[in-house]
Amino acid sequence: MIEARGLARTFRSRGRSVEAVRGVDLDVHAGELVGFLGPNGAGKTTTLRMLTTLLRPTAGTATVGGADLLADPVGVRKKIGYVAQGGGTAPECRVIEEIEIQGRFYGLSKADAVRRGAELSEQLDIAGLEQRLVRTLSGGQKRRLDIALGLIHSPGLVFLDEPTTGLDPQSRANLWEHIRSLRAEHGVTVFLTTHYLEEADSLCDRILVIDNGEIVAEGTPDDLKAQVSGDGITVDVPAESVGDAAEVAARLPGATDVTTVENTVRFRVPRGDTALPELLRALDGKGIPLTSLQVQRPSLDDVFLSMTGRTLRDAETPGEGSDVA
Repeated sequence: MIEARGLARTFRSRGRSVEAVRGVDLDVHAGELVGFLGPNGAGKTTTLRMLTTLLRPTAGTATVGGADLLADPVGVRKKIGYVAQGGGTAPECRVIEEIEIQGRFYGLSKADAVRRGAELSEQLDIAGLEQRLVRTLSGGQKRRLDIALGLIHSPGLVFLDEPTTGLDPQSRANLWEHIRSLRAEHGVTVFLTTHYLEEADSLCDRILVIDNGEIVAEGTPDDLKAQVSGDGITVDVPAESVGDAAEVAARLPGATDVTTVENTVRFRVPRGDTALPELLRALDGKGIPLTSLQVQRPSLDDVFLSMTGRTLRDAETPGEGSDVA
């Protein structure tokens, strides 16, 4: 559904050139739900804008939905749905009016737009809201309406730009189910940007990580987490015993990154479940009392930290939408 080679974009800013995207290669296959992640300023938004024909690449080629990005941008727009981060609905319009107008933009008759809108309203749990003004909808209802508008012309590929930003946890979880159903029940290919790591972990078949304008990693969430060296273990002991506890940790097979802070020792081992019994025996043998113990499997935030030197949450503020200062 998407094939890009050497996709690049350079901006002129204050008399100098800024390479926002530096030759991105990516592939998205039909039926995939792919997450596109990156810290703020990494090139994520610029890449998305290029793939959706909102910004012309400086270099490179791409085929999106079977249409050439440069030679046939109108063809690309016909094949894709795009749900922008900020939405595109008018607060003073009724829901049915937004649906009809969007359908007519894509060449549907009024009757077909209404019929298709009714189908999507049922699928996305906004049936019965047709006569409501958009401004009276809840945040979750507005986002589901945004998705309905992006799907009105039955595209095979839909771009969702941070679709759950600003939603409460219940609304976010509800929208996750609808996003899953797009692929599972309706065969839609989904290209998703998000700054919620748990969202990418839960939803995506595969994740692409961009940093400094280049793809630095790709794979399933589990594949990416497996690249981080081992499980993290945190041990709390009395402050006077922290040095001895660190020595015990350092002697465990495969232990790395041993650090101490006040009464806490942190380190990584290849397998936390097999290291724990030996750790407990060694601490007990040294007469070191244990006050708490935690084992943490690698997270996607650990992936970002290892690959970019920063965490996604620390580097990106929700709602920021520009890659170029």
